This record gives sequence, structure tokens and C-alpha cells, in this order.
Amino acid sequence: MKKVLTGIKPTGYAHLGNYFGAIKPAIELSKNEDYECFYFIADYHALTTLKSKDEMKEYFYNIACTWLACGLDPNKVVFYRQSDIKEVFEINWILCNVTPKGLMNRAHAYKACVENNEQNNLDRDANINMGLYNYPILMAADILSFGTDLVPVGLDQKQHIEIARDIANAFNKKYENVFIMPDCYIQENARTLIGLDGRKMSKSYNNTIQLFTDEKELKKKINRIVTDSKLPGEPKDLDCTINKLYKLFVDDDKAKEFEQKLKDGLSWGEAKNMLFEVANNYIKPMREKFFYYMQHKDIVDEILKQGAVKAQKCAREYLQKVRKAIGVEN
Repeated sequence: MKKVLTGIKPTGYAHLGNYFGAIKPAIELSKNEDYECFYFIADYHALTTLKSKDEMKEYFYNIACTWLACGLDPNKVVFYRQSDIKEVFEINWILCNVTPKGLMNRAHAYKACVENNEQNNLDRDANINMGLYNYPILMAADILSFGTDLVPVGLDQKQHIEIARDIANAFNKKYENVFIMPDCYIQENARTLIGLDGRKMSKSYNNTIQLFTDEKELKKKINRIVTDSKLPGEPKDLDCTINKLYKLFVDDDKAKEFEQKLKDGLSWGEAKNMLFEVANNYIKPMREKFFYYMQHKDIVDEILKQGAVKAQKCAREYLQKVRKAIGVEN
């Protein structure tokens, strides 16, 4: 049985892009009996972004409850909080000592910050802390500590898996073959969602639709979707944002019916109303579960506690192998 691992940072409220791009495909993957899945809340990774302990607590529970509301089954997935697995952080330090600095210099996030500083005539490392710089090593520890075979990622995250492989290879060459080489699992059904303004849905663009916003706010957001100036009766472009979003919530037959209405000149106002109806009907059962879990955080804590026990058992076995390989076994 192959091990699959993925994590989500609690750095904001989950939106439709998070759901269709990562959460839904991951939950579908967990239903495959050929895989043992490890899904975690990457709270220590979030320290590079979050400003306060209050933000950490709020976003942590938001993401944890989102996973559960969306259908994650704790009996089929090892679901845990990153910070509960102390073994990962010991392995992280060991991996720091086999990771070339040059490899970290090439990491996309660090390079982007350096380029931004240079464009603004700042010191190239201004406002860059070691958490951001070493971020890929901790991610490698997250992956390698469980003997992970597959890591579901989008194309923009592929480098992190390549770095994890490079670090694992460096350790294996220096000591012995302890770590499994993880592979990317590029999910064909993972989607890059279009936001309200036609760009990729992203919190940084302020163009997202929160997954569990209330009905009134959901309708308001959908009404903000940018459209062209075509009048009622004029055929609409099927490549529009409204059509792309509508398809996510319905089966193929209903999607084709909607496209035909757009071709026949459906007004943008009516199109937005139809999108709201299907989106709200799809989300409503999950929304109810989400608020149930948010009001019963003790249930969430217990689920994560049980998941941590399972995750620790696996990580502890790997840590023992690593400690033995470097000569510090008890």
C-alpha cells in the first residue's frame, strides 16, 4: 500500500479554490483502498505568514473543520496537526545538515522575495527570515518522516517535491538508504479556479469566494463576478467565469443545459442567479457540518489527537532509523 501525504497551511479562511483545487481531490483519493493517506494541518509552516496567536487558533480550526465538513473520514485518513509530531522537527534539524545552501537559494518563494526586494531597491534579504528560507527543508521533513510515496501537488508546487528528493538523496548517500524517494502526484482533476475578477482565485488578489460564507454573502460575491457588456438576448462567451464556476457544481447534462442558455442569450443577471442556486445547494450540507464542528471543537481536538497517535508511531519508526544511521541511537 502506497503512502500519500499532503498538508494545508492555516493562513486564512478556506475558499472555493482550496476546495476544488486541493481538498476535494484529496478526499476522493483517500477513498482508494490502495493508498494510506496522511493529511495534516501545517500550523508551523503558517508561522511564516501569521501575525498573532489569535490568528493561528482561528485559522487552524477553520481549516480543520473544513476538512471534516467536506467529507474527510478519520477512519480512512491519518488526520493530524503538524505541531503534534515532534519527530518531524528532529528529522528537520538532521536534514538541515545535509542540505546545501545553494539548494535553498533556488527555492521559488525565496527567489521571489529577493527579486521583489531588488526591484524596490532594498537589500536583497530584507524582511526575509530563516523560517521562510528553510521552509523547503521542513516540508521535506514532513514528507520523508512518513516514508511517503506520493505527494498530491499542483504544478506550481512541484519544486518542493524535487527538493525533498534532493535532500533525501543527500542523506542516503552520506549515511545509508533510509529515506524513500517521494514522487509528485499531479492530480488531473485538481482545478485552478478563476476568481471574481477573472484572475486565478487567490487571497492575495482579494478575489475569492469563501467556502462557508453565509447565503447572503455568497450571493453578493457571485454578483460581483466581472462579465462583459453583452446584453440579454446576445450569445455569451462560454469561456466566461460564470460558466467555469457553474460546471463545478453540476453534472455534465446540467452543464450542457446551462451552456445552451448562455448561447441563447441568457442575461448575466439570470446567469448569476442560477450560479448562486447551484452553488448554495451544493455547499449548504457542508456548511451545516462546518458550523457544527466549529461549535464542537472538542470533537475536532479528539479526532486530531487520535490522528497524531497514528502519525507519531510512523514518524517515530523513521526517526529511529535516522538516529541509528547518523550514530546517535539510544
